[in-house]
Amino acid sequence: MTQYIIGIDLGTTNSVLAYAKMPEDAEHDNVPDVEILPIPQYVAAGTVESRKSLPSFVYLPTEQEAAQYDTALPWGKDQASGGHTIVLGESARRRSSEVPDRSISAAKSWLCHSKVDRRATILPWNAADDVGKLSPLEVSRAILRHLIDAWESAFPDAPVAEQQVVLTVPASFDASARELTREAAVAAGLPKERLLFLEEPQAAVYSWLCETGDRWRKMLHVGDKLLVCDVGGGTTDLTLVTVEEEDGELTFKRLAVGDHLLVGGDNMDLALAHFVAELLAEKGTKLDPWQSVALWHSAREAKETLLAEGAKEKDKHKISVLGRGSKLIGGTVSVDVPRAKVVELLADGFFPKVALTDRPKRRAMSGFREIGLPFEQDSAMTRHLAAFLSAQGADDGTVARPTHVLLNGGVFRAAVLEKRLFDVLADWFPDAVPQRLCPTFELDHAVARGAAFYGLSKICGGIRIRGGTARAYYVGIETSGLAIPGAPRPLKALCVAPIGMEEGTECDAPSDEFALITGEPVPFRFFSSTTRRSDKPGTLLDASHIGGESELAETDSMEALLPCEDSEDEEVPVRFQTRVTELGMLELWSLAANSDKRWKLEFSVREET
Repeated sequence: MTQYIIGIDLGTTNSVLAYAKMPEDAEHDNVPDVEILPIPQYVAAGTVESRKSLPSFVYLPTEQEAAQYDTALPWGKDQASGGHTIVLGESARRRSSEVPDRSISAAKSWLCHSKVDRRATILPWNAADDVGKLSPLEVSRAILRHLIDAWESAFPDAPVAEQQVVLTVPASFDASARELTREAAVAAGLPKERLLFLEEPQAAVYSWLCETGDRWRKMLHVGDKLLVCDVGGGTTDLTLVTVEEEDGELTFKRLAVGDHLLVGGDNMDLALAHFVAELLAEKGTKLDPWQSVALWHSAREAKETLLAEGAKEKDKHKISVLGRGSKLIGGTVSVDVPRAKVVELLADGFFPKVALTDRPKRRAMSGFREIGLPFEQDSAMTRHLAAFLSAQGADDGTVARPTHVLLNGGVFRAAVLEKRLFDVLADWFPDAVPQRLCPTFELDHAVARGAAFYGLSKICGGIRIRGGTARAYYVGIETSGLAIPGAPRPLKALCVAPIGMEEGTECDAPSDEFALITGEPVPFRFFSSTTRRSDKPGTLLDASHIGGESELAETDSMEALLPCEDSEDEEVPVRFQTRVTELGMLELWSLAANSDKRWKLEFSVREET
């Protein structure tokens, strides 16, 4: 019944759906082309057009506005749970600059923000009480539902529930963020049994493989290290992939992933808006909050125009902001922004020439601050890249040296920013400058294209990127000792799954016996690391490795009540066994030391299927 393979990029700023017809046979030479689905969406009230991407914005219309968004879409209207009309796509993006307190963006970043309840109705963040709100989970579901409706409108004889679907996630998403993404996908209507996850940087590599065909085997060699630098609208992801040989054939193995960095093109727009606000202030115009948001939207357009291919050094772009006061002549205030200044601002601010030994800067923080997304304090992506390459180096202190670089994300449509990044890499590695792999397709579509091609590769026996789990996983062990009033007992962290543990394998975690609490609901705490490559199952780390700026990041705690068959058996001495299933679930088994009893906790750690 499966007719198509669908690849979906659920992006922070834009979402894309790619597809390919299921091949009639399994011969790799007959792999069909990958296409991008045009997505119908409102571009203004009452006006629908099809675009190749869907801006990942949601607008919550007032009751008076809702009727303007009821009938123009082929499937009727978009709805949140409960039947409330919502607006997605280009019109929602435009309204975000006009009515920010009714607009939602970056839901994907909220979905991985463990300091908030991702199932609670918290978005738009800090909006007034009379504005209906949605949860990050619901927003993600709504965006995916729009993509499904667009697909089934275009292919009514191929319902999405009968197709093979590959959904991409950031390489740096932890287990809880992946599981929430899966929950949103299934709630939207994606087929639970035919849904695969794929890391976004890997999808970018698959997209490049789709374009190059077998020519890649002459471009890369055993021992090469491919750096995937993915800078999108709201996030940055870094991944290292190595080229190895297996049974005489070249293969790919994912070596490492970086942290999920909340810095990207949106930060650039805001930096440019701040610069323009200063120019307006010099003219005696101070913007109010409403105008500042509108300016951010205008700055995005200015950036894309001045950094586009064919723009000249002496070009300028006029930015106008609608006036709010009686002193503004003509109702607007304008300023010309020179291209040279924009290039200087963005290149030096986001891709500065730094040393390979530099690290992201951390500023002193106030004792009190608003709760919100954990945006990076340092916008210099080159410092984050230096830290990543150093963290993934050898034990002797040498850094990881990429031989090739594959760029992805809309930021690198600007040739000047791409050039600056390679200038920095040339300064770092002058004796062996990393070579750029040059795809000709649109970078905004690479992840979705790569996801669809990956699905084809599974069927046709094409090249696969392997590597097992991208993180090492640890379980928190509460220490014993004298009680101190008001102070929790320190935790230790026991490694139960090392980096690179393959799906379909299991391992014991050799250790002393620990007490498992049964018969009552208790929290279980889990941690992970992308850098501790030498830790083996059974490695026990003390409290100094947990919290603050340590190498271990805490995933969501899990509260569970494990059954107790004997009322006197509330604390059971156990040892641990771990299994990563073929479906990408990490099963942590607690095995009783004095009986055949066993208890299971599980969560998704799927990196690549």
